Amino acid sequence: MTDEPLDLDSHRGMMAQKATDLRRALGEVETHALELRQRQAKIERHLLSVPAASWAEAAVKARYVLKLYAAALPPHDTLHRDLVVAVLEDFARLTKQD
Repeated sequence: MTDEPLDLDSHRGMMAQKATDLRRALGEVETHALELRQRQAKIERHLLSVPAASWAEAAVKARYVLKLYAAALPPHDTLHRDLVVAVLEDFARLTKQD
């Protein structure tokens, strides 16, 4: 009996190794996606619970909502995408002036 782990992957065929690697990668992706959703929910709860103290803070909230909206737009909806970009540019320009 040894204390070193046995590399079982080396005793299996190439297809089985690839399937195992794929399952591991998908597991990591699912874990990261869950963590991202949890962080996003935390941020959204914070944005809802704390009122903006300035126009700049209100613009931060509006930017967040606009980016969510833009992500949900179909790729061919270039008019609304352009409008979102224009509003975000306005926010950036106006918050620099303050």
